Formats: sequence, structure tokens, C-alpha cells
Amino acid sequence: MGNDDYALIRTVLAGDKDAYGQLVARHSQSVFRVAFRITENEADAEEVVQEAFLRGYRGLEGFDARSNFRTWLYRIAMNCALDVLNKHRNQAVMPITEEYDGEQAAIQLQDRTAGPDRLLLSQEIEARRQAAMEKLTPTERVAFVLRHMEDRSTEEIAIALGIAPNAAKQAVFRAVQKMRQSLAPLWVKS
Repeated sequence: MGNDDYALIRTVLAGDKDAYGQLVARHSQSVFRVAFRITENEADAEEVVQEAFLRGYRGLEGFDARSNFRTWLYRIAMNCALDVLNKHRNQAVMPITEEYDGEQAAIQLQDRTAGPDRLLLSQEIEARRQAAMEKLTPTERVAFVLRHMEDRSTEEIAIALGIAPNAAKQAVFRAVQKMRQSLAPLWVKS
């Protein structure tokens, strides 16, 4: 796949702008998945994907062929996702009503065999998970998502965030500690 990416990049740089669409088609789903896990919002994730591919296209001439295109694109997407998170933190956002949140969580988490008690528990777990994720700094959130939801290596996380591997490892560690602390009330004590 990497060699195919390089061939497409060379084609785009040679003037065939339509070839970039093949790169978009190849990588948009994985970029969306990461963006959604970071932003936790479909519209924001779509915005991140569009912006990341636009920035990628504009910066394609500066792409170092010794690098992995996907990793380079992920780094652009991470920066876009962090921009979106920071934009939301700086805006006064009207939260959706609790009733709607509960219904939405119920729709997302309900399975066919779940009774009302399991449904309530699922809603509580989802609410606490979201609250725990919101307590993470943007860097910790990205590091946590990449490591524990996308199964990326410390080196890939470091490249995506533009930090040293030790700093990436520390960000994952801090995120895990904060998540454990926030979710501790849900653990069954034996």
C-alpha cells in the first residue's frame, strides 16, 4: 500500500490532480475513525477529515517520500482535531438536554436482550466514559485514542503529535491514570 501511495503522490505532483481522490478514498475511512474518536462528534469528525485532506493536498509538495503517507496524514488530522477541540473549548456551547443524551446513549448502546436495568447501566457507563474523556487534555485524548482504540505504537503516536516518544508514552500513561480514576466507581470490588 505504501508504494501505491508514493506512486499516486508522484502522479499528483506531476499534474494529475484527480489522482489525489484515490488517496482520499484509500485513507478517508481511517482518518474519519480517528477524528471521530477524538472529537466524539460526527460533524466535527467530517470537518476534520475535509480539512486534513485539504491541508494534505496543499502541503503535498513538502511531503518527505522517506516518511509514511498515512502517518503524515494522521499528524495533519490530529492537528485539525486538536484545532476543533480547542475551538469548542473557547466557545460557549449550549449542551444538549440530558433527556436527549439519555435517549441517544440508549439508542447507541441498547442490545436486543437488554432489559431496563442493563440499559440504565449502559447509559451510566457511556456518560462516565464521555465525562472521563473530557477531563483529558487534547494531547492525552489523542494519545489515548491512538494507543487504546487504534492500537498505534508509541512511535506512531509521537510522530502524529509531533512530540518525543517518551513524551508520547507519558501522555498515554497520564490518560490511562485519569481514565482509571474517573471510571473507578464503575469497577466491581471483589
